Amino acid sequence: MRYLSTRATIVAFAVVLVACTTIDSDVTRLVSPTSRSLTVTPPWGPETPNFNLEVILRGDPDGFGLVKFRQPNDADRIVNLDVWVRDLLPNSHYRLQRATDTNVNDDCTGTNWLTLGKGSVPQDIVTDARGTGRAELFRNLGTTAVGSQFDIHFRVIDAAGTPVLNSDCYQFTVSQ
Repeated sequence: MRYLSTRATIVAFAVVLVACTTIDSDVTRLVSPTSRSLTVTPPWGPETPNFNLEVILRGDPDGFGLVKFRQPNDADRIVNLDVWVRDLLPNSHYRLQRATDTNVNDDCTGTNWLTLGKGSVPQDIVTDARGTGRAELFRNLGTTAVGSQFDIHFRVIDAAGTPVLNSDCYQFTVSQ
């Protein structure tokens, strides 16, 4: 009896799951694959070459951060920057910056620091009472040619413009 009850619950869950999804959703493709699902492209660019980055930010001596740098596969060429910091001063304002150079050799020599935000509008990362903060930022690369490559590094600055977190050098390729 218990076996039938468990099996009925699983079947009911699958039916509800399928009924609550659209034909193009990932869940529907997992439960009921079709030939259409075989041609769907992933929502994010491939990882090689470097279209998507996991940028680690470190402070000296304290502080840590992560930037999830993602470019969807679309014509807009928008890069989403999900930023998370911790162990910084509580209730404070910080900003994320990047610098690039086109000599792609894993040696970030660029000093063209650009403050990132919501498009071209700089956006603060505000920490809470524990010194942790998050921000969802983005940058439009629409004027940068697809296939362009560059070295890129990041830093987080405080309200006075002093760097508190820095990243290593990464390489990025603009995709579409």
